[in-house]
Amino acid sequence: MPEGRRLWGRLTVLAAAVLALHLWWLAGVPRVLTPMRAPPSWNIRTLAAVAGPVAASVPAAPGVPAVPAAPAAATNVHRERSTSPAGSTGASPAVATRSSSADPAPHSAAPITRFQVLAPTRLAFQVTASTRGIITEGQAALHWWHDGTRYEAQLELNGAGLRSRSQRSSGLVTPQGLAPLRFSDKARSEEAAHFERDSGKLSFSSNRPDSALEAGAQDRLSVVLQLGAMLAADAARFPAGARIVLQTATTREAQSWVFVVEGAEALQLPGGELTALKLSREPVGPYDGKLELWLAPTAAYAPVRLRLTQPNGDWVDQQWSSTDR
Repeated sequence: MPEGRRLWGRLTVLAAAVLALHLWWLAGVPRVLTPMRAPPSWNIRTLAAVAGPVAASVPAAPGVPAVPAAPAAATNVHRERSTSPAGSTGASPAVATRSSSADPAPHSAAPITRFQVLAPTRLAFQVTASTRGIITEGQAALHWWHDGTRYEAQLELNGAGLRSRSQRSSGLVTPQGLAPLRFSDKARSEEAAHFERDSGKLSFSSNRPDSALEAGAQDRLSVVLQLGAMLAADAARFPAGARIVLQTATTREAQSWVFVVEGAEALQLPGGELTALKLSREPVGPYDGKLELWLAPTAAYAPVRLRLTQPNGDWVDQQWSSTDR
């Protein structure tokens, strides 16, 4: 066989193998989960964030629930689903609850009906990043504002060794917590996701395909504040091991993000020592990062630490340094 034909045959076999592998990976992409149906009643309160550091040994402030302890028995997990139409703002996020191993068929939990939205505040953070083993430092600030009807959140990252980046979420404060209308992410250029609630879809400025908008949907910035509002209203509902499922949009896609409540941890942060409740989201794909989030009960479950670890080992750690109200 001439050398040219032999080379052509090898390239044909290689192309077929790559195509088969690609099709196999696409078949494994998880489907988006559907959240629960809307509850008939609700209650929203606003809690003020603590302005200064709180010692780990100090009990929770009056009116703020203590961090629940993990149950001793082994448990099974059950996820609730929604029958609400896509795009409805009148439904609670999906929550996976735990049940005793003695009950192999767990019953559905009651819908989430209460949210305690964090009072307007500005949180400053010290940022440390590792890129290919090179450590850099910078600062970040989370500006959070609402008037009980509308809200705006903006996270700004900058520093001598870090690329400047700004994320902004804006939308409505509803009986079911936050209902984003627009999310933008700007580094070199700005991209955005639009929550088109009238048509029940999520659209993206990057010309990615639209996604169906599920009830309780969040963006990657508002989801942190929504989790805090859920825990501040009823922390006992989320013991260690509980899972919280929320459709979460970036500027390019929407997925069901599953957060696992891991339990309380004592933290030594630039702003002081405190105890926070840790939640984590495991990656769902080969290019997805792991997100770890710490919410402080004595600060109305405000985010006091966020850590994102990329598949290649690079990471960014954002730790609370001060609070301005």
